[in-house]
Amino acid sequence: MGGIVKEAKRGIRKVRKFLDKRAYGDPKLEKDIVTGFHRLYYDAASLGKTWKNTRWLGVYTQKCPLDLWIYQETLWDNRPDVIVECGTAEGGTTLYLASMCDLIGGGRIVSVDIDTKPKRPAHPRITYLSGSSTAPDVFAAVKKHITRDEKVMVILDSDHSKKHVDEELKIYSNLVSRDCYLIVEDSNVNGHPVLPDHGPGPMEAIDEFLQKDDRFIIDDGKEKFYMTFNPRGYLKRVK
Repeated sequence: MGGIVKEAKRGIRKVRKFLDKRAYGDPKLEKDIVTGFHRLYYDAASLGKTWKNTRWLGVYTQKCPLDLWIYQETLWDNRPDVIVECGTAEGGTTLYLASMCDLIGGGRIVSVDIDTKPKRPAHPRITYLSGSSTAPDVFAAVKKHITRDEKVMVILDSDHSKKHVDEELKIYSNLVSRDCYLIVEDSNVNGHPVLPDHGPGPMEAIDEFLQKDDRFIIDDGKEKFYMTFNPRGYLKRVK
């Protein structure tokens, strides 16, 4: 019996090795595997799993952990003085960003959301603003928290309709410092590859924005972990 088990394990290892080689050597197969897992992971949130049950220090982030890791690397590399976050939700990502700033030794977060939630986490590096991110008075309030020479990074994660993201890109892109990032969240919706019935959203807004504005490029190096909720959404300002 022991010999049969060993032979079975050896056979499984050979099959796995063969499949691994096929996946890495076949771009289409690799893409199919990633897309299938992306959909599985995303849709499992409807059952209270995956990104709907991801917390930082007890607070829900509603983020893919792979993207949170990219955030950490980006903050370390860029050391922004101010991170503008459009879309606070529960405040888990806001707290995560503040924690990373604590570790790095600098930076603060200005987070905007149309909904006011009194139980959002408090932190000395966080300022919460209430209102629509595209409202003139709210945008003016955001700018008051930024001084002229500070390095600024922006995250757009509020209303994911194309119309709203278009307007956010138009006004918030001007705040981003050179060599820093404008991150457009959830560009995976509308069939990229999830929620095919969503309608035009962040991805379509990104594509249109980049056709008109050559100050930014897509940094596809931020997609190195295969799956990201923000495909084509890590925009680096180069001009």
